Amino acid sequence: MSEITTVSTVEGTPLSADELDRIHAYWNAANYLSIGQIYLLDNPLLQEPLTLEHIKPRMLGHWGTVPGLNMVYVHLNRVIKQRNLGILFVTGPGHGAPGIVANTYLEGTYTELYPSITQDKNGMRKLFRQFSFPGGIPSHTAPETPGSIHEGGELGYSISHAYGAVFDNPDLIVTCVVGDGEAETGPMAAAWHSNKFLNPQRDGAVLPILHLNGYKIANPTVLARISEDELNKLFIGYGYQPYLVEGNDPKFVHQVMAATLDKALGDIQAIQIEARSGSAFTRPR
Repeated sequence: MSEITTVSTVEGTPLSADELDRIHAYWNAANYLSIGQIYLLDNPLLQEPLTLEHIKPRMLGHWGTVPGLNMVYVHLNRVIKQRNLGILFVTGPGHGAPGIVANTYLEGTYTELYPSITQDKNGMRKLFRQFSFPGGIPSHTAPETPGSIHEGGELGYSISHAYGAVFDNPDLIVTCVVGDGEAETGPMAAAWHSNKFLNPQRDGAVLPILHLNGYKIANPTVLARISEDELNKLFIGYGYQPYLVEGNDPKFVHQVMAATLDKALGDIQAIQIEARSGSAFTRPR
């Protein structure tokens, strides 16, 4: 398991046509609910021509990170149900909160806890209007969000939290999304090395996902501007086995994402089985 190889794309099409259509439809719905929270005060279903009065006067929430978070969320739901896994989802990009709120609304959890936010046109209007708005909810995934247990507010600590959660917690997998703006912080540069302290005999596993959408708040990011070869070598040097998921056709990306998650979870399972078998093992990549 410690052999160094570079894999750019995991091949395979694990999703059936029906699964692919349902995952894609869910992802589209989550994206729409997310962008509605960022931009809309009214006209939630766009049933009339969009006017300035329908748009929020001040917008918070970073749209660029949201489709990636929504894609990870729906694909994690697939593997959680398929493999009966215990997974904690850590999201480093704080202003990606519209995506997390959107998913809890789609699942029905949001309405269960907040019955006034109904799953209809009026409920969507309230959902959109309340985001980062006076008397509403914060622009980060705050304690009010169903399932949220911590809200940081400072970039660079998501990977540290992820590793801290799996120490002495052998059955837990933490999937941690790191935005490429966050990836440039000092705390994150050190936190990538937390894998040296993980013991697969008694600890859980961390599956980091570096989301390279290319930009931070005001300018381009470094890791999205280097070559694929350089990026792979950087993370191999950190002690990881990198896999690349990218593409322009969302349905193609869904298949690649599903295949890559299956491969990564298979890697994790193999590492843990070997380490917990009682035989000698080397630090896994």
